Amino acid sequence: MNSDPKCKKCRRAGEKLFLKGDKCTTPKCAMERKPNTPGMPFSARKHRSVMSEYGLQLKEKQKVRNVYRLSESQFSSYVQEASSRHGIAPTDRLFENLETRLDSVVFRLGLASSRSNARQMVTHGHITLNGRRVDIPSIRVKKGDVIGVREGSRDNGVFGILGEKVAAHTPPSWLDIDKKKMEGSLKGVPKLTENDATFNFTQIIEYYSR
Repeated sequence: MNSDPKCKKCRRAGEKLFLKGDKCTTPKCAMERKPNTPGMPFSARKHRSVMSEYGLQLKEKQKVRNVYRLSESQFSSYVQEASSRHGIAPTDRLFENLETRLDSVVFRLGLASSRSNARQMVTHGHITLNGRRVDIPSIRVKKGDVIGVREGSRDNGVFGILGEKVAAHTPPSWLDIDKKKMEGSLKGVPKLTENDATFNFTQIIEYYSR
């Protein structure tokens, strides 16, 4: 029986959230072997009653929170900030808040195989922001900021393996990357229209507006 908590989160969401990066694309992925909700036989899935609007909102909130690896208090604070700002849609602002976290940017640049790995790299001091070593994953990256791998960490075996993946990786349009230097910068604002996942941020805003 697979007891990996990340796999259980994908099974509860009913879709792959790629919480384990490339491992989620192999036949060993729990969603390939046991796509049913934990504790529920696969044959019972089609007999479940229609989920309420509240249930759909809660499910979406949990899915996005798990993808970005945030606690409930962290995630709710991002939603509150997004909802209180004027001049920009709360959904767009929430997406921007989540994507401009340092750990998310490291992941989007291809320097880490998953957001969990990106967070670990930051907390272990392997990542620099504008040339300075940082260890806080939640730091908000701003336009023009430069993110790179610390010089003393480049000989680490993990980064040696990632070098090939970075070379083949295409970051979103709001990021620039120098693949040889393994260094990138924020050149624009993340746009919800470019989101490569099927997140419904409107449902999340409505959930917290209750």
